Amino acid sequence: MRKTLFGVIVTLIVLFTFKYCGDKKQDKIVLKENTALIQEQLKNVGKLIVTEGHFSEIFDYKNSKEIFGDYFTADKKALVVVNADVRIAYDLKLLEFKIDEVNRTLVLLSIPEEEIIINPDLEYYDIQADFLNPFEAKDYNDIKETVKASLLEKIEISPLKTNARNRLISELSKFYILTNSMGWTLQFNDTPINRVEDFQILKY
Repeated sequence: MRKTLFGVIVTLIVLFTFKYCGDKKQDKIVLKENTALIQEQLKNVGKLIVTEGHFSEIFDYKNSKEIFGDYFTADKKALVVVNADVRIAYDLKLLEFKIDEVNRTLVLLSIPEEEIIINPDLEYYDIQADFLNPFEAKDYNDIKETVKASLLEKIEISPLKTNARNRLISELSKFYILTNSMGWTLQFNDTPINRVEDFQILKY
């Protein structure tokens, strides 16, 4: 009787050990599969997001140069028509992340900053200049810098930046959908992402 009972106990222990080891092996396989899936998704999302826009402006350029103090001035002016193509880009290949397999967490460490690219086409009309104050290369450079600064201000209050950020959030939300579906956690540094809307309030 004792031998039979001992045999049953040993058999149960062996079966339990095999089952436990098998479950652990299965957990590791699932974990490896999940990690590979996340890495593949990171690779797919790692692309350039570009939002494009167009701006048209007319500038009235004037410059006065004092001659003999306030007694005499030499003036120059020009009408400048600007047509500019603008691109706002996020290069997600620069996205920095860490995969924590133990805690099943994907941590986004750094999201790349936007890059604003302005390609202005300037046309000059009604150029008038005094012999003592002629148009020079510096004037054209000053006009370009002024135009660029003006366009940057307009971009800030235009829908272009908002549209670009919304496209970025749309790409980043794919990480949340993926990790959430696998029972993983998504974080931006120390901030957990519990819903897609949380991307809206992140500072990056």
